[in-house]
Amino acid sequence: MKKIKRIAAAVCSLAVCLGMAACGGNSDSSADTTTKKPEEIKLNSEAQEQVNSLSDQLEDIELENTTIKFIAHWDLNPGDGQVVPPHIQMFRDKYHGNIEYIPTTWDTRYDDISKKVLSKDSPDFFPAMDMDGFPKGVFKNIFQPFDEYLDFDSDLWKDSKSVNDAFVFNGGHYVAATAAEPQYVCIYNPKTVEAAGLEDPAELFAKDEWTMSKFKEMCIQFTDSSQGKYGVGGYWIASSLNDACGYPLITMEDGKLVNNIEKPEVAAVQEFMYGLGQTGVYCPDRGRSGGVLNGDTLFYPCGLWSIQNNPESSIAYGDVANGGVMFVPMPRMDDSDKYYISSRNDGYHLIAGAPNPKGVVAFLNCMQLCSKETQNITEDQLRNDYKWSEEMIAMRATILDLCKTNAVFDFSNGVNDALSKQLDLKDATTRPNDAKDWSTVIDENNISVNTIIADANSQNSDLAE
Repeated sequence: MKKIKRIAAAVCSLAVCLGMAACGGNSDSSADTTTKKPEEIKLNSEAQEQVNSLSDQLEDIELENTTIKFIAHWDLNPGDGQVVPPHIQMFRDKYHGNIEYIPTTWDTRYDDISKKVLSKDSPDFFPAMDMDGFPKGVFKNIFQPFDEYLDFDSDLWKDSKSVNDAFVFNGGHYVAATAAEPQYVCIYNPKTVEAAGLEDPAELFAKDEWTMSKFKEMCIQFTDSSQGKYGVGGYWIASSLNDACGYPLITMEDGKLVNNIEKPEVAAVQEFMYGLGQTGVYCPDRGRSGGVLNGDTLFYPCGLWSIQNNPESSIAYGDVANGGVMFVPMPRMDDSDKYYISSRNDGYHLIAGAPNPKGVVAFLNCMQLCSKETQNITEDQLRNDYKWSEEMIAMRATILDLCKTNAVFDFSNGVNDALSKQLDLKDATTRPNDAKDWSTVIDENNISVNTIIADANSQNSDLAE
């Protein structure tokens, strides 16, 4: 669970591209509910003109209530020094919309929502991109389906139907997402790769030669523990490599949770991870993000949020402005022809008893339209504000396309705390000091995992009746 908290806190740094800003990652349950007016940056005139023109494609409706209440441990409104995302500007201009931020904390999010739902003081919506709300929020009766208010088969939403269909329970869509996005990419420093006499992973990927065996070969060649140099670093080694096999530990199929830890594909990648660890390539200091910057870490699996920021804020992950950062998908399995992408949704949950579901859908329609039609604005921001190279922008587009066809959604953290804790076993084959082979991990954990899954599916069945 500690890694999940780190992910959530770090995701808060992603501003424009996901519309998250001014994040309040305070772990104190007595979160300060008073916030100063942020000094946001308006869209430039050309971008504003594009937003104005696009908004004509949306239905002209007058909302009875123009305020939508957003609860999270980060603020959706743009903060100091951040450009207003196009969809938020469109919501303001088209519907006179306003987003009221209701602060909570990472540790108390679900308890706070439950209390508000029970007291009939529900907020309207909650972020789904942490991938820990479904199906848990359905079991807790704190979320409701969108289908009464949003037509997922409409022209506006049909291109996103596949990602939203992954979050269906009892016929209802419990997430409204514009797209699937990568949980992890493989970040590296091209200068470090060149200095080590290694092939550039982006070039290997372009030739369809970016495989696990090549990844292993490069990691071993680079690693020199006596000099503090390691092939792979970061908190997300296990999750990123595991999902590259095409199967997460827990999936959702036909409304039922499925335990995949005995699948041959999972066993193969986990044994690969165990064998790789035995060569000493994993950095024992998992928090050492600066290794990419200074050339001490070859590969750092992490989310794009880490580098989708101004260069000063992303410097821990590499010197973007001076060509010190590039990324590729995680490598494919040698016996596979697909690059699977561990993914999350870019969407939201509708809270049970939400006072303004129509306002939320109006906001989401703006978000959906802008996600389809304002990529040029996003790319200009990446290029001009975040100093990305054209190669980085093109690779991002390629990976987003792979998310449309090869997305892997892991529901391990979306069921209950017992399963989340049990599935810390995912790291077992990659731990620096006490790694275990996968057959041992299965023997020690499979019965417990199956019991938790069976109990959750039983609860699921009771709700469906």
